[in-house]
Amino acid sequence: MKRIKIGLNNFKKNISKKIKRIKKEHLLREYFKNNILFISFVVTTVLCSTLLRFFCMNSLENYLSWKAVLADTIIATFIGSFGYLFKPKNRFIYFLSFNIFLSAICMINSVYYTFYTSFASISMLSLTQYIGDVGDAVVENVLQLKDLIYIISPLIMIFVHFKLKKKNYYKKVELKSDRKRKTLKTLSSAGAMLIVFLVTLSSLDVSRFFKQWNKEYIVMRFGIYIYQLNDVVTSVQPKINSMFGYDKASREVKEYYSNIKGPQTNEYSNIFAGKNVLVIHAESMMTNAMYQSFNENEATPNLNKLASEGMFFSNFYSQVSVGTSSDSELTYNTSLMPTKSGTAFVSYSDRKFISTPNLLKEKGYYTFSMHANNADFWNRRAMHKSLGYDRFYSKTDYKITKDTSIGLGLSDKEFFSQSVKKLNKINKENDNWYGLMIMLTNHTPFSETDKYGEYPVNIKETITKEDGTTEEIVYPYMEGTKLGNYFKSIHYADSAIGQLISDLDNEGLLENTVLIIYGDHDARLPRKDYNRLYNYDKENNTILDESDSNYKEYDTYQYELGRKVPFIIWTKDMKDTKYNQEITDVMGMYDVMPTIGNMFGFYNKYALGNDIFNIKDKNIVVFPNGNWVTNRLYYNSQKATYLPLSEEPISEEEIIKNTEYANKILDISNDIIVFDLLNEDKNRE
Repeated sequence: MKRIKIGLNNFKKNISKKIKRIKKEHLLREYFKNNILFISFVVTTVLCSTLLRFFCMNSLENYLSWKAVLADTIIATFIGSFGYLFKPKNRFIYFLSFNIFLSAICMINSVYYTFYTSFASISMLSLTQYIGDVGDAVVENVLQLKDLIYIISPLIMIFVHFKLKKKNYYKKVELKSDRKRKTLKTLSSAGAMLIVFLVTLSSLDVSRFFKQWNKEYIVMRFGIYIYQLNDVVTSVQPKINSMFGYDKASREVKEYYSNIKGPQTNEYSNIFAGKNVLVIHAESMMTNAMYQSFNENEATPNLNKLASEGMFFSNFYSQVSVGTSSDSELTYNTSLMPTKSGTAFVSYSDRKFISTPNLLKEKGYYTFSMHANNADFWNRRAMHKSLGYDRFYSKTDYKITKDTSIGLGLSDKEFFSQSVKKLNKINKENDNWYGLMIMLTNHTPFSETDKYGEYPVNIKETITKEDGTTEEIVYPYMEGTKLGNYFKSIHYADSAIGQLISDLDNEGLLENTVLIIYGDHDARLPRKDYNRLYNYDKENNTILDESDSNYKEYDTYQYELGRKVPFIIWTKDMKDTKYNQEITDVMGMYDVMPTIGNMFGFYNKYALGNDIFNIKDKNIVVFPNGNWVTNRLYYNSQKATYLPLSEEPISEEEIIKNTEYANKILDISNDIIVFDLLNEDKNRE
């Protein structure tokens, strides 16, 4: 009997379990059946964010990061929960609206990442006024087929909507209390997931989340939607902080500079005192182009000549952020870094800046800038006044016709030709002058190849046949590629510089003048474009396979380090003197002001860079995203990895120390600009 009872009890338990399982499965089926629209919204929203990581950060760790997936799911669940407050017939409009909005966020970031290798900021909305001027460049050089894949999300939602409509899904009647109950339950689910997510965060995650400058890391750990929410707060924060955080920022900046030594002298002190200065802002000019030749024809013969005759800083980096050219101007002139949100040129043009033009004006120099573009592009009209330029020659000061235009405006050759005439007048009216000329032609998308002049970027070989005759064979190589077009464009820009030097010499304007040339930033071409340059298989007109022994790997590190831009200081009589040299120590744009300041006899206490001849191989170049480089290594703070650049051992202490320094530099620079801390009148109030 006992066995029978035990058997019956076990049978009952099994039946009970099966019933519970059936009920559970039934409940799950019912839940999915009754919440198809909500589930579709969550799934497609998370799918979009996952695709974004897949296309932007090509590693399994990044695009399948469970933290990012969970974070995006939390946001989608939270937003989706409020959809239940609507009646079924109105619910689709709510879900579709937010689905389109979130898909647009992914699409915008996808396009933005292609161009800047970073994620978009809400602060960039203030820069949309400039898109019209570079619209063709964006469409031709940035927008890609992958950027349109995010449209699939709202299309799936619409497909699901019509399926549900056929099944009379929207005719169901739900009580208001039931809708509230569903909303609260879904919000509770989002809350539970949020708690799990927060528990998994490390102190490093939290620190980088609030600093926001390491955007790739935040997207990898927190997902694109939380990143974008945090970015909104961070973008608004400077305006709020400028009202409430002044005292703290002022105290920290004063403390930082209290440890800075005063001006130091070296063998280059005052070597150019009293000389005129002409600065060439070379648009998208890259150092690697100076080493490039096609059929023994150099891409930049004039730059190469200037580099061989003057001071050539071959390990030089721009330090730009979203402000590109304007960031370069800021850092060159002030030795400050770009702001963490937006751009200083647009958002903080009313600040007080200690700049090269302002300091030279104190020495009696007449200062001017020249750029044959709209004066309000990058807000230069206002910012150039703040930087200390007495006169800004802009688009309205030049004669521009259809025949003299290339790309965004007046061609560089015509710009230089007309500028030399203005410079002649300036030279006659002033004892000393300091001028900036901003080039324009070598700007993306590098598409008007018919106007650049003849410069084939192919491979030509002459072979001798059996009968003794010769035949020239041409391999396409870089012809028809974006990078190939860039070399054509840069060859034109280089020839324009050569023409300028010749015109200046003919007018006698080089006798007491120092010429300074800097590249403002790299060409912003994708890494894959360089693969053909370094791994071309001419026999098959293809790219070598990675397994080929001749294959040259051009990884992320090589790409980042390949973004160097030229920096050249040249005078007519410098050749064969002790100043005619190549400086190979790593150097950044913020090092220019203290370096040339020592040469011309002015000093900026608040410079964040160093005189390269004082610091030499101990220098560190900090980038706005938190990465940094020294002679010894390049450190990627976003991935917390590094590439050794010497055979000397690298210690963890060195990485920690330099990373802390990089963070401090970024904070100090941002506080100086945001809180206008160099404004003595404001500080006395």
